[in-house]
Formats: sequence, structure tokens, C-alpha cells
Amino acid sequence: MFKKKSRLGNQFSSTEWSILGGSLLLSFLLGAVAFSFVSGKKSLKADDLLKKIKKEFLKEGPIDGSWIELTKVPWKKYAYETDVYYGGISRFEENKLIQYEFIVDAYTGSLIDLYKV
Repeated sequence: MFKKKSRLGNQFSSTEWSILGGSLLLSFLLGAVAFSFVSGKKSLKADDLLKKIKKEFLKEGPIDGSWIELTKVPWKKYAYETDVYYGGISRFEENKLIQYEFIVDAYTGSLIDLYKV
């Protein structure tokens, strides 16, 4: 009734194998290009960066107030160029209101500078 065909040899021709290999290579290259566009420089949210800095300040004591600018500003120091957010935190230290200002990198979240006002 139904006979099984034995497949001893290669069932695909060399042209079919080259088309398969070419399409796999093309898919890989398109994926790499798409990944580079998607994973480009993305800035972090200013509010999330403020929460991170407030969390570090809260380890030393309570905070009275805080703020951060929501727009990125270009910043350059020597050969390093990036976009930053400016912000500030105030708290009472020895019964005096002390204010701190900070500069944070918009892409990495690194605290670049922190100083008393």
C-alpha cells in the first residue's frame, strides 16, 4: 500500500543550501542593524534619577525638599560630553536648612557633581 522511500542521499540541492545560507546571513545582519537602532542612546527619566539620589540622602537623615529639572541640558567637561539633569535637595543639619545641588548624567544615572549651596 504505502511504501516508505529511503533517504540515503542529500535531499536538497546545492542551490537550495546556498539560498538557505544567504537568507540566514541576511536575517542576522538585519537583526544586528535593528538592534543597534533600538538600543541607541536612551535617556533615563528625571523623576527616577531623583528618587535614586533621594534614597541615598535618606540613609543619612530626613529630607525637607527636593527638585529636578525635567529637561536635559548639554554638559561638557574637558573631553567628556553628555546630557545632564540639574537638581537639588534640602534638609536640616544642626538646626539649619542646608541645600545641595547636583548634576546627574541623563543616560547612565551617574552622579557627576554634588555641592552645598
